[in-house]
Amino acid sequence: MGRMRTRRPARAISVAALAVPALLVLAACSGSGGGSPTPTPSTTAGVVGQRVDQTCAQLLPAATFDVYGKPFTLDRSAKPAKGSPAARIAQQRGRVCVFHEDADPSVTVTLAVAHLPEKSLTNLKDALFERGGSVPTYTVEGYFALTDGTGRADAFADPYWITTSSTLFTEPGTAQPVVDAVRQALTPSASATPAG
Repeated sequence: MGRMRTRRPARAISVAALAVPALLVLAACSGSGGGSPTPTPSTTAGVVGQRVDQTCAQLLPAATFDVYGKPFTLDRSAKPAKGSPAARIAQQRGRVCVFHEDADPSVTVTLAVAHLPEKSLTNLKDALFERGGSVPTYTVEGYFALTDGTGRADAFADPYWITTSSTLFTEPGTAQPVVDAVRQALTPSASATPAG
């Protein structure tokens, strides 16, 4: 716990709130329910993200879901919940994909990917580091949190911010197949790197 103290302290959270709208969601959603609300700036920051060109099928191939034992289908009509990290990523020209389980459409996996400048990524990483839940097995800097039965994984394959959430994700390992598939789609050389 003490060995990875490389991130800047809580100051980063307030700085980030002014830099990237996505952080407002991170800070507001990361608490355990009893925290004080994060102040919202009076002006909205502009779009700083670049377009993510990969399609949902490229980011998350159907075979990725095999580990969950049930087929999933891309829901092209789904929209991310207002104020969610996925909605903020959509505003930053990112890619948002919602997949539902064929047998039970109420079971979904939401994936969102943003291509952000280094300063914005650093601010997001700092905020997530302060929240806790670091996951070294994601290969890149990654975090996991479980809130009200929904697990959320965040990973940074710079310059990309990957965030995915589902009720299927009960611990970091259950989100790992999604994180790994997306990371490899964004940085194809990662899949060629020998393990170990």
